[in-house]
Amino acid sequence: MAQVLEFKLPDLGEGLTEAEIVRWLVEVGDVVAIDQPVVEVETAKAMVEVPCPYGGVVTARFGEEGTELPVGAPLLTVAVGAPEGASGSGGDSGSDPESTGGSGNVLVGYGTGAPAARRRRIRPDRLDRAVTEAPVSGAPLVEAPVVEAPRVEAPVVEVLVAEASVSEGPVPVVSPLVRRLARQHDIDLRRLAGSGPDGLILRADVDRAIRTAEETATATARVAEAPVQAQVPASAPNGVAVAVDAERIPLRGVRGAVADKLSRSRTEIPDATCWVDADATELMAVRAAMNAATGPSAGPKVSVLALLARICTAALARFPELNSTVDTEAREIVRLSGVHLGFAAQTERGLVVPVVRDAHTRNAESIGAEIARLTELARTGKLSPAQLTGGTFTLNNYGVFGVDGSTPIINHPEAAMLGVGRIMPKPWVHQGELAVRQVVQLSLTFDHRVCDGGTAGGFLRYVADCVEQPAVLLRTL
Repeated sequence: MAQVLEFKLPDLGEGLTEAEIVRWLVEVGDVVAIDQPVVEVETAKAMVEVPCPYGGVVTARFGEEGTELPVGAPLLTVAVGAPEGASGSGGDSGSDPESTGGSGNVLVGYGTGAPAARRRRIRPDRLDRAVTEAPVSGAPLVEAPVVEAPRVEAPVVEVLVAEASVSEGPVPVVSPLVRRLARQHDIDLRRLAGSGPDGLILRADVDRAIRTAEETATATARVAEAPVQAQVPASAPNGVAVAVDAERIPLRGVRGAVADKLSRSRTEIPDATCWVDADATELMAVRAAMNAATGPSAGPKVSVLALLARICTAALARFPELNSTVDTEAREIVRLSGVHLGFAAQTERGLVVPVVRDAHTRNAESIGAEIARLTELARTGKLSPAQLTGGTFTLNNYGVFGVDGSTPIINHPEAAMLGVGRIMPKPWVHQGELAVRQVVQLSLTFDHRVCDGGTAGGFLRYVADCVEQPAVLLRTL
């Protein structure tokens, strides 16, 4: 006999407690293999495809795209079991993950290693047998007839959206979560037309009914308020009422994580900023010479960001106070032995900070290659949580937005961030004469608990000296 197993949102690691459903990869009626990705979710740190540890037929999905779920909340249910006619020992297979179609592997963030199989769609009549005959009491494991995938895809069950008349007899609901949700919002399940097989009421049907009820209540309230004269605020011009219409955008996913981290940084860290203009003409010339090299020994092109990153690692070796963090509970400054260099990257999903591990052991070419690799992963939304955490110092090149300067907010719990403006021709006194040079503004925001202005100024001055005279860096190579 087959069983209907519930798969819950697993622990995605890195202390994450919730995730937003971005895209379902399977639908009700699909046949899935063990460890096949079934849903794409967005956490506060990355996009993740979540594999299901069970193999069988998807009987229900919980949550529409855009819904935010906590870890441990139901994702979907799967009818699993041996194929019809298969022989068995007759023992209790429900306690064995392999016998019930499960991989038995622990899911923390990513797949369990088995290759994903091709998606198949189960015929509606076979899905009816697996789901609708299950008791409506909502037990976690529900016995049902064995289902077998057909060789040819069958038509998809059409979704019903019209309201049903009040039905007599048992309500076709399998999930206890659906029943509880309906009770919480005073939804009469007997008045709903289920969109599942054989009229099965799914969570999507209850969510739709809730939205309809809320919209009706809102419309009623607006009609009731229509005759009331608008209040005129004291600041309104000429006593004319000003209509206020605003869009509300939830702070969640990457945007929510950024908001939380920036708020915490400004709340906990007593930051200060210093800045300096630097003549980057020689640095640009050195970069051009590096990239003009040809032959087998010539590596990939070196970016300005890679050169600045290499300068930062050299500066942090001289001023280790800025490669640290503050343990507020122990009241201690923790100086870190290695430099894991974060760099700000703007993507369609928002601002992310990938981390170049062990940047202090890399040269400019190696740092540049890693920055390019991580930037591409950020652009495609494929950065893992591990690639977005653990930074000890951040480099922020806001010059790509065409601005000259900024006062960066420290990437908590780090102690400093170096901001770089655009490099552009400006009048500059060079060797006692006025000339047009390539000038850049460098700004350093630092945690005043880890050092005073003298240390921060020394760090920034060393960075500026290396920008103006790259040969200074050769002394430390």
